[in-house]
Amino acid sequence: MAGVRRAWRETVRATRREAPPGVRREIDAFLGIGPVQVAELDLPEEPGAEADGTGAEAGEARAGADGTGGRGIGAEAGGARAGADGTGGRAVLTPGPGSPPVTAGAVFVLVRRAGVPAGTLLGQVPQGADPARVLAGLARELPRGAPSEPLPAPPAASVVVATRERADQLARALDSLLAQDHPDFEIVVVDNAPRTGETRELVERKYGERVRYVCEPVPGLAVAHNRGLAAVRNEVVAFTDDDVVADPRWLTELTAPFADDPRLGCATGLILPARLRTPAQVLLESHGGFAKGFVPRTYDPEHPPADEPLFPFTAGRFGSGASMAFRTAVLRAAGGFDPATGAGTPARGGDDLYGFVRVLAQGQRLRYTPRALVWHHHRETWRDLETQAYGYGAGLTAYLTAILVNRPALLPAFLARVPGGLAHARGLTAVRATGDGPDPGSGAGAGAAPGGHDSRTHPWPRRLARLQRRGMLYGPVGYLRARRTLRAALREAR
Repeated sequence: MAGVRRAWRETVRATRREAPPGVRREIDAFLGIGPVQVAELDLPEEPGAEADGTGAEAGEARAGADGTGGRGIGAEAGGARAGADGTGGRAVLTPGPGSPPVTAGAVFVLVRRAGVPAGTLLGQVPQGADPARVLAGLARELPRGAPSEPLPAPPAASVVVATRERADQLARALDSLLAQDHPDFEIVVVDNAPRTGETRELVERKYGERVRYVCEPVPGLAVAHNRGLAAVRNEVVAFTDDDVVADPRWLTELTAPFADDPRLGCATGLILPARLRTPAQVLLESHGGFAKGFVPRTYDPEHPPADEPLFPFTAGRFGSGASMAFRTAVLRAAGGFDPATGAGTPARGGDDLYGFVRVLAQGQRLRYTPRALVWHHHRETWRDLETQAYGYGAGLTAYLTAILVNRPALLPAFLARVPGGLAHARGLTAVRATGDGPDPGSGAGAGAAPGGHDSRTHPWPRRLARLQRRGMLYGPVGYLRARRTLRAALREAR
């Protein structure tokens, strides 16, 4: 890992040497961002179990929260105690997926209550302190939220994983998917425009009949997802990426809501960072990453949410493609994903957002459920962030273009929302010189590590904001180019 870190630092420094002074300053600040450990803390279900049995409080430890059960910023951990309730119930601290045991330093923690994701916090573990005691003391301050309701039996499900030349990452994802506790599911790997036989060889050698292999020669994430949609056999189809590790209950939690609601067309889940080892990963997560909080929510087109004036066109609020599921018949009736959107096309992205809006436009509901968790491996370098920022902007306006091209009846509703949409776009690319970081006296230090969802502990570089705006201007052009490219590819495939 040290060699990899040196390599990307040299790449960033080379970029810095060629950059104007303002960008050089932003890169210097970027290089100063330190790594953060990732861990899980499971608290006992019984009230008061986080105390040590003596009635002692958590000393000076404090945890900030976002007021909605979402992420908080952990404050100083002095005197925090995690412990037993006198009957052996203890908070259990485990490293995040693929991470080493927790030691002193900054730690990003998923807090669970009796196994159920309840919130996140950022804690600073002093040298020589017990990490479990320190972090459990902070976790006591997170809002409890409503009690979890029993889940219905989930319907039979299929999981589609699109991939291209990333066999090592794919194996990690498939191992986690095969460990799901869902009672009836299949896994379909779609090998998108492969250049080698590595993916096929991996699936056939290591996974045999447990995973089905499908090849899609036309490049593009939406094309690959549509190929998977055509191949699946079950009532619900879930999609995830090859760079995730799925929690063992991910598929059950994501698909069970379909059993209770016949008008549910789509469900999305919680996405948290698997690693925060590089400045790029920490910066992205400090600006919210892919998480949508810890409060379940149902979006119903018959009852538009009052706090979403742009509904349904702000589809990025609903979830992300790394954790989404659809009622198979509904997604097929909608025509699947627009094949001219998504990674691997000139449109750069937007395929998942397109799917969300098409399902809502059919009168179906969409459910966000934070109990359905995957851990995502964020991109690692400054250059990755530049590519990602431009792609996000392009994907946003590309998907809007796709919606209007394929569903022109939505044009009046879209035009009515244009003024608010412009304000929303400006907000997406706004640069904050200072973040809503921890209390300066907390010991964590403003800008020391990622904070709550959209707390923006680290300023978002202006360079990345400009790239996102350029991407937004390019998006409609990229979508039209993608359509032409797709037509040519389909003619060649025939």
